[in-house]
Order: sequence, then C-alpha cells, then structure tokens
Amino acid sequence: MDGEQRLEHGVSGLTFEMLDPAPVGIAITRGREHRLIYTNRRYRSLFGNKPLGAPMRELFTVFRRDYSDLFDKVVRTGEPIVLTDEPGDPTLKTPDGQERFFTFSLSQVTFQDGVGGVLLVCVEVTDQLGAAKRIQAIADERSRILRRYRSLVRVSAQMLWVNSVEGGFTERVPEWERVTGMTWEEYRGDGWLRAVHPDDRPELVRSWTRAVREVPEVWEHVYRIHTVEHGYRHFLSRAVPIMEGDRLVEWVGTYTDVEQRWRQQRRQRLLERAGEAMARRASVEEMLGVLADVIVPELADGCGVHLVTELAEGLTGRSALAVERVAAASGPDLPDFPRFSAQRLTLRKGAFVDAVTQSRVVLRTFPPGEPPDDLTPASTQAWMRAAGANSVVILPVTVGGVITAVITAATCGDRPPMQDYEIDLLREAFEQAHDLLRNVMSLQRARQFAVAIQHSLLAEPPRVPGLEITARYRPSPSAAEVGGDWYDSFVLGDGVTILVIGDVAGHDLRAAVGMGRLRNMLRSLAIDREEAPGEVLRRLNRVIDTLYGEETATCVLARLERGEDGHQLHYSLAGHPPPLLITPDGAGRFLDSAANPLLGIPYDGEFDSARVALPPGGTLLFYTDGLVEREDEDFGDGLARLCDSAARRARAPLDEFCDRLLSDMPISGVDDVAMIAVRLPG
Repeated sequence: MDGEQRLEHGVSGLTFEMLDPAPVGIAITRGREHRLIYTNRRYRSLFGNKPLGAPMRELFTVFRRDYSDLFDKVVRTGEPIVLTDEPGDPTLKTPDGQERFFTFSLSQVTFQDGVGGVLLVCVEVTDQLGAAKRIQAIADERSRILRRYRSLVRVSAQMLWVNSVEGGFTERVPEWERVTGMTWEEYRGDGWLRAVHPDDRPELVRSWTRAVREVPEVWEHVYRIHTVEHGYRHFLSRAVPIMEGDRLVEWVGTYTDVEQRWRQQRRQRLLERAGEAMARRASVEEMLGVLADVIVPELADGCGVHLVTELAEGLTGRSALAVERVAAASGPDLPDFPRFSAQRLTLRKGAFVDAVTQSRVVLRTFPPGEPPDDLTPASTQAWMRAAGANSVVILPVTVGGVITAVITAATCGDRPPMQDYEIDLLREAFEQAHDLLRNVMSLQRARQFAVAIQHSLLAEPPRVPGLEITARYRPSPSAAEVGGDWYDSFVLGDGVTILVIGDVAGHDLRAAVGMGRLRNMLRSLAIDREEAPGEVLRRLNRVIDTLYGEETATCVLARLERGEDGHQLHYSLAGHPPPLLITPDGAGRFLDSAANPLLGIPYDGEFDSARVALPPGGTLLFYTDGLVEREDEDFGDGLARLCDSAARRARAPLDEFCDRLLSDMPISGVDDVAMIAVRLPG
C-alpha cells in the first residue's frame, strides 16, 4: 500500500492491508470531525486520491448532498446506515457522459485507543440500473460483499478466515500458515483440523456441527492449536454467518490467542476446587486424596502422594528413606494405583530420593512405558510401565520447614510432559493447603515418631530360600501413639520358619511395652523347645497370668514345616482372627481349626494345635483385626470381604498383594493394622 494512503491506527485488530484488494471502495474516518485516515485502491480509482487527515466534507464532494448528519448518527448510535442508488456529482460522469450512481454503507468502528470512527463501503451501480434482471442478482452480490466486509469489523481478530458452510477453509490465511507452519495444500478444506489437539477435536466437531445446523448470530469455541514456536496453545475461534436471505453461504471468523487468559482461569478453577474439597476433610490422608483427585486429569494422568515416615538416620539407626503412599488417582482407562504402598529406599540414588534429600522438584521424561530404573518407588514404577507414562514430576511438600510428603504426577500416552507453569500450579495447589495440613501434621509427626518406635520393635522378615515373606504395619490415622499390634518371623535351628501375628489390648505406650515383652517371651519359648504351637501359647499364657495379671492379648503362632510331600502349617490361635490361605487359582479359606482363649485369661486347659497341607504357589496371610473390623457391620462381613479381595490378587507379586489389600479394604482408621504374608514355592 502507498504510504500516503493510510495513517497508523489499528481498528479492533483489523489489518488495513486486508481491505486494500477488496472489489469495493473503502474509506475510513476517525474522530468527531470524521477525518480521513485510509482509502483503498478501488475508492481511489472511483473518486481520486484524497489527502489523509482531510475532514469528511472534502471526502464527500463527489456527492450531491451533505452527509454530515449521517456520519454523526453512526458514531453516536453505532447503528449502520445503507444508502442505495445515490447519484454522484454532475461533474462525475462516465466516459460516454452518463450520470453515475453509487450504493454505500456507513458502519461504526473503534480504534485501539478507544476513539470512534466510520467505515465507508462503496459500490458503483451505474451499469446495473438499466437492466431490471441484473439489478436483483447484482444487489444480492453487493449485499453479500457489504456484509462480509462489515463482519471484518464486527469481530476482533488476530487471524481472519473464511470457511464454507460445512466448515472447510476456502481462502488462504497467511497468518495461519505463519503460526502453524502448515501450507495451503495441507490446511485447505478440512486439513486445518490436523493442527487441533487430538483431545479437543471431537468436541470442536460437535460444536461446529451444531452451529451449522442452528446458525447462531455468533459462534465461539476455545481449543488448542499446535503452533510452530510454542507447541499447543489455546485459541478462541469466533465466527459470524454470512446469509443471502434465508440461505447460509459461508462463515467469516477469527482466531485469537487466549493462552494466558485460559491459564489464569484454569488456575483459579483448580485452586477453588482444591480449597472447597479440602475444607470438608479432617485427616491428612483425606486431604491429600482430595488433592490427587483434583490434579487428575486436570494436570496429569496419574498422581500419587507419599508421606515421609523416616528420613536418613532415623530412630532405627538405618540410613534410608521410608515412605508410605496414602493417596492416589489415575485417569480414565488407565490402571488403578493401589492407594497404599510402603517402601524403604536407599539414600544413595534415585530421582525420588534426590527430590527429598535435596528439597527440589524433579522432572524426568522417557519413552512411553519405559521409566528409568530407581526413578520412583517400585509400585509407582510398575504403574508407569503399565500406563505407558512418558514423564513424571516429583514434588516434595514442606510443612513447617519439614518435608512431610512427596507428590508424583505422571503424564501418559500422547499427552505432553507438564510444563513449567503447570508444575508451578501443582506446587501452588499444595501450598494453598499448607495451613490446613500444618494443623493436622502435628498429629502426623507424632504418628511418624510412633511408627519409628514400632519399626524399631518389629523385626524384618527373614530371607528363607524358596519362600517369599513380606510384612506391613500401618498405624491408626486417628491415633498419635504407638499401638500393640505386632508381627514376627524367624527361623529355628531345625530349619522351621516361625510366623507370628499378635495384638496387645490398648493404643498407648503401655500396649507398646506389652507388645515388646510378649514378642521377646514368645521368641524365647519357641526356641527353647521344639513343641506344638499350642503348647508354646499355653506356656506363654501362664507367664502373662503370673507376671502381668491385667494384660491381655491375641496371637497366632505357626510353624511352617517342609516335608517330603511339600509344606505344612502347624498352627494355633489364641483369640485372634484366623489366617487366610489363598490357592494359586483364587480359592480362599480361613484356618480356624485350632481356636483357643485369648492370652492373659486364667485357663488351665491345653491349647489346641492343628496341621494343614499347603498347596504349591499358595499364599498365607496373617493379619490383625484392624484390617477387617468395622463398628457398623458384622465381623464375618469383614472376613468375607478380605477373602474375596485376596482371592482376586492370588497371582499378584507378594508386595503388590499386601498393598492392594490395604487399599481395597475399607479400614475404619480406629485401629492399627499389622500383616505378614508368605508365598510358597510353585
């Protein structure tokens, strides 16, 4: 465009160059004096060059009357005015001497600085006035052109486009090519849909189909478009229908980058959801579970929350990081996280450990389903492989200056890794919960201290060739003090493996001390003589009755013996829930043939023992009543639920078997839970 034919004023995102090749005359005025700031080539060919900055009266010297009042009215009311078949000045004649006629419209425009103006669109109709049949056809075309170019002013644009009735591009859009990197051959017709994010295409197609069917005055939709410089960004697409009578002929629309606005709205929505949900939760586990549900699928496809129960040189004197996953969420069509998982990690390596010990956020990307070894705790690694994860963010959460929780948030499949602003939003969601978490973390810190004491009193299961032995201990979420639940396992001199599960009455320091005494006494009695489990429990009961008259406890003592025909379990129960035997094919039954009174009750009779042959590949589960007992239901219902859940996990790895049970069972939270499980060789 010639430099002298425009002034530098933006009109609601409208680019003057787009109007220059228009087949109609176009002029634009600005301000109350309606000073001319732009004319296109067609206007100059009709009326000659007019000096920019000249007032409206000079602009309209080619017409017979003064149109000042019409310009004022358009600016004042915003209503467009269309005048048809207006005669020009007598001196403005055709080459053969005929009088010339024009149709023009006046529409309001608003400049970027807020000043108003008028858009003049003019079409010469001299030749059409002589033929009645041509008048109607040209009038329709003329109206369509006028509406189309007025539409360019009605919509604010960064990218202007024209689509067919069905929705395909019918004209080149240079700005689309610059932003997306697509060529005209690639995006013409429906090819432009390939730049739309796959997750947004179905809803976009539904919305556009509905618009074509219902023809609203304005259609709007926000979706992601892949850009050359910044990957996927959110754009607002707005379009107006172009009608000829009652017939839709095309759409004129715009694209506007709204990524920053969308991020702000998303941030506000996510934080509001998290705040509202957490306000109704009391325990740490509930609060962290709610946050995980907010994170998925808003920011990630899977989210796990681990509590840090022991860091570095703890009370047990072992250099390790002990973590316990208490909340998790996964997206639709993805494997479920087992909500509960406990693991002890070495402090020497791993991104998860680095995030905790160095108090920093870690982002790792990798091929889908192939996370590096030692990246996260084992159960999270297994989930990422099964879900096809491609990245994970590990975020330590600090409450009161102490790292108390660690968040793992993973993306899967085609979803891109979390960006920096999303990681900041993840952090902000948990920082918002800081005050609420701090109030309940005082209880959690007491629990961590209690758990450390408990673990110092409990022995790690022995390594026995041919056997897998795994133990779990989970304190009551509502109790800050250590309880009396315990497990034990050791190997006698004759090669027999001893398995013990027990529960001393109470949830206080006294119960913990009693648990330690009983554990040590039972070990001594079992090692002293190679006798039936019932006889060992009878002697233990006499000791308790003699030395600790007010103390009561329940217990299961079992000898896992191996003979020529396979393994046998020689066991005895003292007021304790019976062990559960699960066969490899998923059948389950409780071993309740050797029931005896609970320990601490005066009893002079013999304690019974029983034997049962164990199937190859079977699983034995010993547990305390906190796993199955609920105040609102019969104890037998809890046992049935446990049997059903364990049977479904019959072939799962033993660690997963235990974690899944703790996740599946609706634990009441008023009692501790101890478990020890044994997997027999197949």
